[in-house]
Amino acid sequence: MKKLINAPETVLSDALAGFAAAHPELAVDLDARIVTRRSGPAVPRVALVSGGGSGHEPLHAGFVGPGMLDAACPGEVFTSPVPDQVLAAVRAVDQGAGVLLVVKNYTGDVLNFRLAAELAAEDGIEVRTVLVDDDVAVEDSTWTAGRRGTGAAVAVEKTAGALAGRGAPLAEVAALAERVDAASRSFAIALTAATVPAVGRPGFDLPEDEIEVGVGIHGEPGRRRAPLRPARELVAEVVDTVLADHGLSRGDRVLALVNGLGATPLLELYLVFGEVHARLAERGITIARNLVGNYVTSLDMAGFSLTLTKADDQVLELWDAPVATPALRWS
Repeated sequence: MKKLINAPETVLSDALAGFAAAHPELAVDLDARIVTRRSGPAVPRVALVSGGGSGHEPLHAGFVGPGMLDAACPGEVFTSPVPDQVLAAVRAVDQGAGVLLVVKNYTGDVLNFRLAAELAAEDGIEVRTVLVDDDVAVEDSTWTAGRRGTGAAVAVEKTAGALAGRGAPLAEVAALAERVDAASRSFAIALTAATVPAVGRPGFDLPEDEIEVGVGIHGEPGRRRAPLRPARELVAEVVDTVLADHGLSRGDRVLALVNGLGATPLLELYLVFGEVHARLAERGITIARNLVGNYVTSLDMAGFSLTLTKADDQVLELWDAPVATPALRWS
């Protein structure tokens, strides 16, 4: 493999050191392996904590900052953060109004965040957990019970972060996060596999003329292998698969995330977005807001995922609220 690393065993610590140097507005604890905002709010409010295995950057550390997360816990590559990390993050950002944990639905993440929440409760910290489970490709896998959590994490963290910033109580922020997750569906196609540094080879074999339809962000198998086809045909299948599960109808508005998996050029992602836009327009569905780029990646995997979130006025208002993080920034 060819990678810009020093050694496989130091990838995370070296990357966190670089992240700290690049973003002095954030506090990076290299020992505890947590990323937090450098200062807390002037008035106590609900804090948001998320995390997961590294290799999905900018998720989640890239979404720490005003208007979004208060803390992120990066685990080793494709490996859940340990309970001590999550507990340290909760303790660091709790302002007395409670903490919301945003957890992608993978077995290790669910177990470790649950244990951290129980330990935090023993400290007297009120904690609520929201599971992100938007991937319609498979219902159960070796990694999950139920659907996998993917691109909807961006919409959940953005809207819930905005609502928490306005001083809403924990129950209201959690209810909004659950509603946004329930309004979201995702599906991904891989052109190549990802190579985990500690493994040193691609996670699966994929012939040059084949794709993985419904792949997971750790390289988990999808629904099937299929021949490589023109982008218009691939996008049509992805959009139709998402809509078949979503229940969207003519006149609905959506947030649309066309997400690169790590090795897909923006030229291709914009081409994909154009096809998504056209396909939805044929169905009378309006893309009210969009993101195109790398937001929930899988190391060096080539391919894309599509996330559609049904958006009402409140969701759009919260999406438009100011945000200042390394990966999302608008006023």
